[in-house]
Amino acid sequence: MRGESYLGWCKEMIADFCHRHNVKHVLFIPYAGVSLSPDGLEASYSVYEDKVAKVYSEFGITLKSVHHEADPVKAVYEADCVAVGGGNTFHLVREMQRQGLMQAISRRVESGMPYMGWSAGSNVAGPTLCTTNDMPIVEPLSFNCMGLVPFQINPHYTDFFDPKHGGETRDDRLKEYIMVNPTVVVAAIREATALLLEDGNLRLIGKDNRMKVFYEKMENTKEYSLADDINFLMQE
Repeated sequence: MRGESYLGWCKEMIADFCHRHNVKHVLFIPYAGVSLSPDGLEASYSVYEDKVAKVYSEFGITLKSVHHEADPVKAVYEADCVAVGGGNTFHLVREMQRQGLMQAISRRVESGMPYMGWSAGSNVAGPTLCTTNDMPIVEPLSFNCMGLVPFQINPHYTDFFDPKHGGETRDDRLKEYIMVNPTVVVAAIREATALLLEDGNLRLIGKDNRMKVFYEKMENTKEYSLADDINFLMQE
């Protein structure tokens, strides 16, 4: 949230999630952090790692970035938990595909490993990156992502309309997507909210905000609150 410390609003949520799942060590995927250092990608990854590790250390969790690992896939299979940070989704997807991390994380999550991601890290939890807000600065092998959930995610959703702006709104862009992908549902997540999937139960959590779900027919698009049952999103 604007004006807050990094991961400020969700810090307690992350701590609770880690402690409930007995997570002591987190493997961090930093590849969305492209421009955090003027000294290049490796330096940017380390800057990102330090930034996130500082937050996790506040509640007794150690965090190490996968970019230090000689065998990234092995590191995933040995991890207590994987966290994927935000930034540029296209670059993140290319690197995760190139290193075989998509398949490895998917298999670990299927067997019960906790996963968390924000921004680009939430995009890759869905079937594809197609509802990202990012510029395609690189070309991944495909748009396919992990499919940890069967619906598309659009993070940082806003329906703000600037009357001085003559271009498309976020709703226009998402409408384009569902027009050509009519069987797919898009969950548009506003700031200060998150999706929590545990024991087959999906909930919207966080501050008092609402999620907008886009369907094939725009007139069926609907808002959901923290109190609403949203498990219909888990239907294939």
